[in-house]
Order: sequence, then structure tokens, then C-alpha cells
Amino acid sequence: MADRLGFRDRLKANPALGLAYRIGVGIVGFAVVLLGLFLIPFPGPGWLVVFLGLGILATEFAWAERLLDYARRQLRRWTAWLRRQTLGTRLLLGASTVAILAAMTFGYVAWQGVPFVAD
Repeated sequence: MADRLGFRDRLKANPALGLAYRIGVGIVGFAVVLLGLFLIPFPGPGWLVVFLGLGILATEFAWAERLLDYARRQLRRWTAWLRRQTLGTRLLLGASTVAILAAMTFGYVAWQGVPFVAD
């Protein structure tokens, strides 16, 4: 779509605009990746946010595209391996993940106290 609108051509025609755009993409992409890394230990879409940030960076940076391709390959390998496992192994991995999240939550509450409770 950007090519049909001539967006890339305008960026190439003005080096200062192109550099500002790359810097902006870099800042936004890194911010999204950092947010995703922060969210990984918590229930929710932490890894999805990391991949989204890498996707943003990959629009302008070749190294980010290579890293995103590598991450996709590793994710495919992991899911293929997981599919080959028995139901018991998959349940054990799921229960282990839940136990780790529960331990992290308990540790956080023990460290910070129960949120929104007046002392």
C-alpha cells in the first residue's frame, strides 16, 4: 500500500525525511519490543508484542527482519516439537508454566503486598 501511495519514493527523495522516518520507526519498534519483554512474565500477549515490535523494526532494518525470521523458525520448531509430544508431556509443560506464573505472582504479592488494599 505504501508503494502505491508513493510513500517510499518521497522518503528516498528527501534524505532528511528518510532518516527521521527510520529514527521514528526505530524508537517505536524498540519501545514495543521493550514493552513486550516486560510483559513476557505476566499472563497475556508478551511474546506477541515482542514479535509485533520486531515486525515494526523489520520494515526498515534488515537485521530486524533476519531476527524476526529466526524467531519465526524457532517458534515453528517449538510448536512442531510440542505437537509430537504425548498428552501427558503437554499437560506437564502447561502445569509447569502455570506453577511458575503462580510462584511469580505469589512472590510479587509477598514483596509488594496485595494491591489496592489499605493498610
